[in-house]
Amino acid sequence: MPSESPVDRLCDRLEYRFRDPALLREALTHKSHLNESPDPTRRDNERLEFLGDAVLDLVVSECFLERYPQAPEGELSKLRAKVVSEAALSHIAKELELGSALALGRGEELTGGREKPSLLADALEAVLAAVYLDGGLGPARAVILRTFRVVFDDLSRPGVIDHKTELQEWCQREFDVLPAYTVTGETGPDHRKTFEVQLTIRGELYGTGSGWTKKEAEQQAARMALEKIK
Repeated sequence: MPSESPVDRLCDRLEYRFRDPALLREALTHKSHLNESPDPTRRDNERLEFLGDAVLDLVVSECFLERYPQAPEGELSKLRAKVVSEAALSHIAKELELGSALALGRGEELTGGREKPSLLADALEAVLAAVYLDGGLGPARAVILRTFRVVFDDLSRPGVIDHKTELQEWCQREFDVLPAYTVTGETGPDHRKTFEVQLTIRGELYGTGSGWTKKEAEQQAARMALEKIK
């Protein structure tokens, strides 16, 4: 039994099968390949990269509007920039082993093109565009939410959105007490549950928040409390 090709393994990791394999082939074709081996039936992935950038921005923006319903525009923009950065995209591409599926020119191959962050980031955007063109926004959204889950989860770490620490320091300085967080509700299915939280200081309500995890909801409640204090 023949072993799976790098392209087949990539589809397995994406959990998506293309109805039009030509779209995926285009997404995985770097311009250096066609520069050295011209093929009138084949295009490089730069046009798909352009579209994939827009699809990714849309899905991530939509996700953050739902995930952080009380966050201001400036904060959402900073979060989105972290997710769609070259560093994040190339990391995900490496996790998918996308580099092994690329069609590169010999020169690019010899200079380590399969590991170059910029090349991998561009190729991942092209692959996401190929999914969008092949299956529509729904499948593209599903692929993005699955493959970017680690990046989304990293945004919940302390120091990324850390309103809680700032509020805690203020409470200890002003009142010598800690803020109290209470979960007031849970909605949605287990795999996509939304938590509602209330924040009180010395028994007085200072903020509310919601998010996909209790920590996210608490961060949003802390942000509201800091706005009230300031």
